[in-house]
Amino acid sequence: MSQPRVNPNFRLEDQGIEGAGVVHYNLLEPALVEHAIARGEGKLGLGGAFLVSTGAHTGRSPKDKFVVRTPDVEDSIWWENNQPMAPEAFDRLYDDMIAHMKGKEYFVQDLYAGADPQQRLDVRVVSELAWHNLFIRHLLRRPEASELAGFQAEYTIINCPSFKADPARHGCRSETVIALNFDRKLILIGNTEYAGENKKGVFSLLNYILPARGVMPMHCSANHAPQDENDVAVFFGLSGTGKTTLSADPSRVLIGDDEHGWSDDGVFNFEGGCYAKTINLSAKAEPEIFSTTSRFATVIENMVYDPDTLELDFEDSSLTENMRCAYPLDYISNASETGRGGVPKNVIMLTCDAFGVLPPIARLTPAQAMYHFLSGFTSKTPGTEVGVTEPTPTFSTCFGAPFMPRRPEVYGELLQKRIAAAGATCWLVNTGWTGGAFGTGARMPIKATRALLHAALDGSLNEVEFRRDPNFGFEVPVSVEGVSDVLLNPRQTWADPAAYDAQARKLVQMFSDNFAQYVDKVDEQVRQAAIG
Repeated sequence: MSQPRVNPNFRLEDQGIEGAGVVHYNLLEPALVEHAIARGEGKLGLGGAFLVSTGAHTGRSPKDKFVVRTPDVEDSIWWENNQPMAPEAFDRLYDDMIAHMKGKEYFVQDLYAGADPQQRLDVRVVSELAWHNLFIRHLLRRPEASELAGFQAEYTIINCPSFKADPARHGCRSETVIALNFDRKLILIGNTEYAGENKKGVFSLLNYILPARGVMPMHCSANHAPQDENDVAVFFGLSGTGKTTLSADPSRVLIGDDEHGWSDDGVFNFEGGCYAKTINLSAKAEPEIFSTTSRFATVIENMVYDPDTLELDFEDSSLTENMRCAYPLDYISNASETGRGGVPKNVIMLTCDAFGVLPPIARLTPAQAMYHFLSGFTSKTPGTEVGVTEPTPTFSTCFGAPFMPRRPEVYGELLQKRIAAAGATCWLVNTGWTGGAFGTGARMPIKATRALLHAALDGSLNEVEFRRDPNFGFEVPVSVEGVSDVLLNPRQTWADPAAYDAQARKLVQMFSDNFAQYVDKVDEQVRQAAIG
């Protein structure tokens, strides 16, 4: 006898979501693909991948994201970074969205966010689109069939792309809306088909909930040594800095590619899948990720393909630079079965420096690590957000400001304590430009980045000679086997050293100006690290 696919006491009507038409609960991948194709949501690609275009929204819409300002969260939300929505406006938004849904077909997935049973969040995702349900089934963690009969979600996401918000009535900015209500434990998403809003909504929830438990939520990838799950490395970084690519190292076990928690017990993945950028993806450089693009049920989002052969064009960015594929973790051969590892030995902060100033790798003191974590310097890369068409220098605190409901110091202090307790070694890795700024220089060779990371993770990098960087004060290796010495000294890669010096002064000043907001909130060691 087959197991029931839903808790009979936790259907949509039990949540007060009444009047929907046919509702499909916890369909598996084949059924979701069948429904998506039958509904005309996309096309079956090579190997059974699902090809889809998200229309007008090919990236997140951060300016359309709101947090409902209720008394329970009033004093704990970082309001300078999170747009408030009045509870009454949210209530109208909810009522109008539910009314809009009446009579329509919906897809429901009951999932876990978090591989650690002690810390995970039970989430229900209600999708208007079958392929959104497929996407989130990949990206979150799937309960066993036997668990579904008793599953009762704590938080619910309702995603209805055909619903258009009314700014005057709903207290939002445009017809597109992403609204988080921690009091009602709901996220409402309307008028965007970009699937990344689903996963980042869950990430925002965990970023609010976990710090109160003493758990550090991290916008990072993570892996561990093949024979030692306690030899863990975490890779912080915003989209486009290389979290997915660099953590998918065939010589190490992949814990996850984007979101993790760090508790007393170690690191655990929030997710059950990967959401990888595919622009210029290479079978030679990234064979594991490349192979997923022709696997059954992988979601291929916003990629151009040949209409006859269905072959994907990894170089055509005419739809967006933010083309992506979404797949379950077990499509990567070296992925962890548990999604968990021990306390990190190495903490890597990835940045994409469009100025061409930073070295490919630098060793940080704990205070410098805190400085760079709170600074969160990188360059927004094209397509990741609406309106970003070329790399733009930005400071996104904690390498994830768009997803941080609490103030940066909350996450900074948590990380500082975790690093100190673990005795972890911290590294800053630049995957951006060398030999000049964006438009003049070239992107950092991935082969060199991999060689430097291997040396950092196996401990050999700690044995080489280091020099002190005159601009930022951190330590930079002088010579590393397999990497050009010139590459390790960014000034020498520029045709005009004086132009490099001017660019470096400019970047240092940008760091200083940005960090002024944290000076009175950090200890003296971190303030000294800010001086360089």
